[in-house]
Amino acid sequence: MSGLGLSDRMSETVVFLPDQMCDARLFGPQIADLSRDQAVMTAPITQGDRIEEIASSLLDLAPTRFALVGHGMGGIVAMEVYRRAPERVTRLALVGTTPLAETPQVAALRDPQMIRVRAGRFEEVLAETFAQGDLAPGPHRREVLALVLDMARGLGTEVFVRQSRALQRRRDQQGTLRRINVPTLILCGAVDTLYPVKRHSFMAEMIPKADLRVIDDAGRMPTLEQPEAVTLALRDWLAQPLLLR
Repeated sequence: MSGLGLSDRMSETVVFLPDQMCDARLFGPQIADLSRDQAVMTAPITQGDRIEEIASSLLDLAPTRFALVGHGMGGIVAMEVYRRAPERVTRLALVGTTPLAETPQVAALRDPQMIRVRAGRFEEVLAETFAQGDLAPGPHRREVLALVLDMARGLGTEVFVRQSRALQRRRDQQGTLRRINVPTLILCGAVDTLYPVKRHSFMAEMIPKADLRVIDDAGRMPTLEQPEAVTLALRDWLAQPLLLR
């Protein structure tokens, strides 16, 4: 193995995969900063009823080789992308996510949610899914939540149902994590209650040489709650030597 030079790293395209019911605005601050000297793109994870289907569509759209950042459900898709095509992923960043399959209890809770959404109670379900308590206390908490809800409303009910089904059926990716051999960043908010710090520590321990970053004063949406800290972590990750395999 040998390191690649600076020009090779700068030519890497960074592909961002948003969380459930989010669009490119989830990474708005990071895209704005990195795009000054890096090729960036955001790929939707809105098509397909299975994680495998979404990952396959992404691989059709993505460059031949790319750096991959996945947040939440986007991280779940990113792990499947790596499982399918490790030779195409130059480096991997997993943000606020999990490698575990859905538990039967959580999977069962999604069915009544989908029924309510189809019955015209979308706003009610969104309010339950994206709550202010998922974010760290701070002056921009309401602003961040308003943006998250606006992204979700824009994607609509059909995307909610498709993504819920895909999450229900997802596979366990712990074996995939153990096989990762590219520069890897594991990042989470210090007060993320859905996927807490201990879950991310567990992930980092499974990946050789993974870098764990815990973002203070951030919860479920660290990219928006503490954008500068997340951007710095991503720049450090992108500066790690890129290895030829």
